[in-house]
Order: sequence, then structure tokens, then C-alpha cells
Amino acid sequence: MAQHSTHPGSASRVRHRALLGTVVLVVLVALAGLAAFLTRDGRSPAETPAPPPSSPTASSSPSSPSGPLPPHTRPRALPIPPKTHDPIAYGKAAAAALWSYDTRVYAQPELRKALRGWLTTEAKYADPTSVDKAVPSAVLWKEMAANGQFATAKVYEGHFPNAFTRALQEDPGAITQAYVYAVTVSGKQSIAWKGSPSGGAESRATTLAVQCRPDRPCALVGVMPSVAP
Repeated sequence: MAQHSTHPGSASRVRHRALLGTVVLVVLVALAGLAAFLTRDGRSPAETPAPPPSSPTASSSPSSPSGPLPPHTRPRALPIPPKTHDPIAYGKAAAAALWSYDTRVYAQPELRKALRGWLTTEAKYADPTSVDKAVPSAVLWKEMAANGQFATAKVYEGHFPNAFTRALQEDPGAITQAYVYAVTVSGKQSIAWKGSPSGGAESRATTLAVQCRPDRPCALVGVMPSVAP
């Protein structure tokens, strides 16, 4: 069992991490308004929806298509983080990466490793657990792979949540310790599998913690447990 420090500050950070799923709100302790918003009663944590059940005909191999595959059925490579200093642009790219996967091309551990590569190298801020939760479990991945299931994402917009903006306006200097920004992204996830290339789609939204220090490109801190408008 992991040992916890007896210092009050350390214990407080552990409690916040367990409650919020990311250390961003511990780092930006001055942004109390955002913390209150995300932990208020009546808000449930954001969950990654389970992929749709396999098509009844998914076990049969589809006929080979003639000509090039349409864009939405082409195999997708592992996600690579962009080099940008814009937290909203980075948040939108990260959300698209978290909403996408392709069991036809790579294994579940490969996707987990790739997504962890988006995280900040500052370990005290990074929350890999929240990122891992966005990846289907190994058991589910095996079932999806048998059906050639994959998901693509389309991002509509990204913005700083209202509570974050207000808190930052009240204390602009709070951001300068860790340069961690909250970014809410909305879009659509489309899921398909062999035998059903059109699949289905649903709207998605998530709030991410993104670190953008002035002297280096942005990096992901973690996924917030609730979507902040």
C-alpha cells in the first residue's frame, strides 16, 4: 500500500486528487471558483461511453471494397501531440485524440502509451489515470478488435470555462505558478466496425487541464471529472 505524507499540505493534495481526478485544481488553489463549480452537488463525473454493441453480422468478413476506402474507414495512426502555445488549440487536439481509436491498426497498450505522451513531463502536475480512463479496457478492446471497431472525432469548438475565466480575472497571477488552463471542448465521436462502416455517432464534451508554459509547447495535465461550461 502506498504511503502518504503526514504533512497537512500533502494530505490535502491527495484528497483533492482523489476527489477531482486531476491536480490542476490543487496547483491553482487560488481558482476556488472553478473548484467549487466542479465539485458542487448535482454534477456527475464525465464518463467515456461504452462503444455500441457489435453488429449482428460483424463476425462475418465484409466483401473487399473496390477502389480506395472512404476517409472515415481508413486506418488511423496513433495520435501525435501538436506543437502549439495556444491552450485552446491544444485542448481541441487532445480531445480529438482522446475520442479516437482504431483497433485495426494498433493494440490497446500502444494507444495508452501514445496518449500518455501528451502529458506534461512535470510529474507533480500530470494525471495519467484520468487519461487512461479514456481508453477502452483491455478486455473490451479485444472484443472490439475482433470486429475491427474504430472511432473518429470531429471537434466543433473549444473555450475557457466561465468559472475558470472569472477566477483568473479575479487573480491573474494565480496562473503563473504552473500555467495550467482549463479548456472545454465539444464535438462528435463516430464509431464504426466491419460490416457497418457508417456505424453511429454521438455528441461529446470534455473539460481538460492544459499546461502552456511560456518557454515550451503546451502539454496535457489531465481530464476533468466534470464538464465545465
